[in-house]
This record gives sequence, structure tokens and C-alpha cells, in this order.
Amino acid sequence: MNMNSPPIFSVVVPMYNVEKYIDECIQSILDQTYERFEIICVDDGCTDKTVHKVKAYEDSRIRLIQQENGGLSAARNTGIRYSRGLYIAFLDSDDFWHPDKLQAHFDHFEENANLGLSYTASLFVDEESREMGIGQHPKVKQITARDIFCRNPVGNGSAPVLRRAALNQIAFFDAGDQGKDRLYYFDENLRQSEDVDCWLRLALSTQWAIEGIDRALCYYRVNSEGLSCNLEKQLSSWERAISKHRVRFKSFYEKHYSLAKAYQLRYLARRAVMNKQSSAALGYVSRSLYCNISVLFQEPGRTAMTIAGAFLTLFPGFIYRAVRDLAFASLAKPKQSG
Repeated sequence: MNMNSPPIFSVVVPMYNVEKYIDECIQSILDQTYERFEIICVDDGCTDKTVHKVKAYEDSRIRLIQQENGGLSAARNTGIRYSRGLYIAFLDSDDFWHPDKLQAHFDHFEENANLGLSYTASLFVDEESREMGIGQHPKVKQITARDIFCRNPVGNGSAPVLRRAALNQIAFFDAGDQGKDRLYYFDENLRQSEDVDCWLRLALSTQWAIEGIDRALCYYRVNSEGLSCNLEKQLSSWERAISKHRVRFKSFYEKHYSLAKAYQLRYLARRAVMNKQSSAALGYVSRSLYCNISVLFQEPGRTAMTIAGAFLTLFPGFIYRAVRDLAFASLAKPKQSG
């Protein structure tokens, strides 16, 4: 790439204490077959050696922006404000990409003038970057606001790339940001599910299309900390994110809320099965079915697997492990995320 050429892609990498993974993350961008990009590494108050590692790169395409800790949404917003590309890609700093990812998105956008958000399937890797044989293979065509609300096919924060014009259309000012004339894209008041809120705004308030690429070009890291996080807190965060749309899109919200919550509860039940949290798994799967029984009929196989897994967490040893692995493996089959 000619260093004087403007970048086509801006890759925003939010960072918070990821010294173990940041080199693999950045190298996966530098190894892209499509070379007209810039990398915006946003230091969100790191206290380890992450920043030191980034500064060691002698590549003019890498820019380091430092700020006080504000969370993932704040780091993404900062990266977007400093970006120059036509397309904005996001890569969480503990994940990494296949070398063809940016080229695939470039072709996707070039072929679809009304495409606002493009995403790919993902493969799961463990803490040592070993493929786990599972992943997210979501629906990729004819994505609607209902799909985003109920299933979030975009999947994870390292899968999407957005057209700048689409992002600009959903940008907003924060009334609490006194004296600062700054645009916001992700809601910094949300610590989880901020991506679902952003994609919903795009789907509900603009004419931009959302579509996926049926290739696994993103490597999403599953770590022990993520698996063991507070499930009820996740549910509360999801409720807070989607409740923002209750007033403005009242009829849409009322029509799809119970099904969306049922899928979210089923997802949390599966997470509880992974952690062998028997009472939580049984509770979430029961609440899912009570919230909207349609989850049983729309996806009978996956729902039945989750129910079976929840009950078998009560069993010890190899029986539980076998069912847990089957339930986790069901994520690898083509599906909408969640």
C-alpha cells in the first residue's frame, strides 16, 4: 500500500490489559491480503504492557490513541472519531482475523451499494488460540430488524464492518456531554449489549441493508472469565439495551419482545450448562419456555438440547461432560446467533 493513499478501512481495536493477545490481534490485521487500511488502537486505560507492545511496532498504519478507562463503547467511539476510512471495522483485542477478511468485506460492499453493515461467520478458539471445532454460523441473507432483535446474527464484536455513511446516519449527541460537541455511535451508558442497540438503530431507523458473508473469517476467543461472568447481569444489560427502543418503536417492540427475551433466556441457559450451574440452567430454560413457547417449535432441536443439558447438569462426571459438549457443539451448526 502507498502510505500516502487514504485508507479504505479503519480497523478500530479497543484495548484494556490484553498484553497476552495484542500481538496476535495486530499481526492478523497486518497479514490481510487487502492492504489499504489503518489500525486505530485505543488504549482504554491499560495498566499492563499492552501499550508498550503496540508502541514497538514500526508501521505508520498503526495509530495509538490513549484515554482514561471508559469501557468498550467509549473506546469504539474514540476510534471512530479518529478514523479516516470509508469502512469501519472492529476487532476486539483478544480476537484475530483470517487474512482474507478485509478483502471479503471490500468485495461485499462494492457489490452492494445499499449495504450498511457486513459481517462474517466466526470460529471459536481457546485461550491458547486453538480452534475448538465450533463457532457462529448465522443467517446471512435478508436480515431484518426482527432478526437483530431476536437472534443478533452479527454474533460478536469482531465480526462486523460498517460503511461510514451508515454509521453517520445513526450517530447522536449526548445531552450529558456538556461543553463537548462530540458524536456518539455506541451508547457509553451500556456496558453489555451495546452492539445489539447499535445494530437495532441501524435496522429500525435507516434504509441501509445488513447482510453477512458465509465464511468463517473471524476467530473469537472463548476464555474462562467470559464463560463464568454473571448471567443475571447479562440479562439485565440486555433488557436495558433493548428497552431504549420501547417508546420510539412501540409496535415493533411489543410484537417481538417476548420471543426475543425467550431466545436470550435460552442462550443464558446454555451458558449455565457450560458452567454446570444446575439451578441457573433449569431456571433460565423454564423462564424461556414460559416467556414464549415458540422457541420450542421454531428451533426444536436446539431448544430440546438445552433442556436436556439443563437437567443433566444434575448428573455427575462423564454424563454431564458428554451432554455439555453436545450442547456446546450445537453452536457450530448454521444458525442465527443466540
